Amino acid sequence: MKRIIIIALALVAGAVVTVCPAKDKKNKKNLPAVQAPVTLTNASDSLSYAAGMAATKGLKDYLKRLYGVDSTMTDDVLRGFDEATRRTDDASYKAFLGGEQIGLQAKEQVIEGLRKELKGSKENLSEELFLRGFRDAIADDHTHFANSEAEQYTDKKIFAAKDAAKRKYKEDNALWLKENAVKEGVVTTPSGLQYKVLTKGEGTVPKSDEQVTVKYEGRLIDGTVFDSSYKRNPQTSDFKPSQVIKGWTEALTTMPRGSKWELYIPQELGYGSRQAGKIPPYSTLIFVVELVK
Repeated sequence: MKRIIIIALALVAGAVVTVCPAKDKKNKKNLPAVQAPVTLTNASDSLSYAAGMAATKGLKDYLKRLYGVDSTMTDDVLRGFDEATRRTDDASYKAFLGGEQIGLQAKEQVIEGLRKELKGSKENLSEELFLRGFRDAIADDHTHFANSEAEQYTDKKIFAAKDAAKRKYKEDNALWLKENAVKEGVVTTPSGLQYKVLTKGEGTVPKSDEQVTVKYEGRLIDGTVFDSSYKRNPQTSDFKPSQVIKGWTEALTTMPRGSKWELYIPQELGYGSRQAGKIPPYSTLIFVVELVK
């Protein structure tokens, strides 16, 4: 691989830096053009050269993260760099570059994002046809859809997929609670709150307007942890039972100080149809709660 080897660099007035291409006996096909030696004869030259080098800070990480470029592809990067900087006044070339960037984003980002939105849909997204539709829209080919019709059709499918996924999620959470209710040690209250005593406390039971100190961890039925006081310092949180969701309020005003319970809170006693941070709508909430004081 052809690399630029820096022999010396001194950022002082009058400093001279010679830059020479390394010898390369490999196949020269598709390699970047050999650059002429560089001589820095004054402070302005040195500043210009050094600023160019400094401007690449983080560039390799960026190229790797966004395009999957590694150290074996340096020559390809240099060829693209040389071509782009040489043709900055070429409108046709700029349009070509724009098409390249849009193509990459469409294939690597837009398609995956749309697949996530269509999760739960009966239809499968064809990458080939998606890209053809994308291309035909750019080319103003409206054989099958006008742009507005395509947008309405897609939105309708996305809405239906999201609605189906929401209904299934709600049903799955309700079924989980039904199956959990018959497990050994699980108590169900008239409100629908379920709990299991892990450690039996002997202290007083808080009132709704009294401040309590607790440790807790919350997760969804798939095991996803969405909040945990154990991961913070301090590990305790202070509030009044009346200030939290209904399931917590009921539990905290039932459990004696020193208790450690596992709560199973139906969505009606949690956040219901609202999205709450990492918690999706209609989620059953599972909490391990320690009432410290």
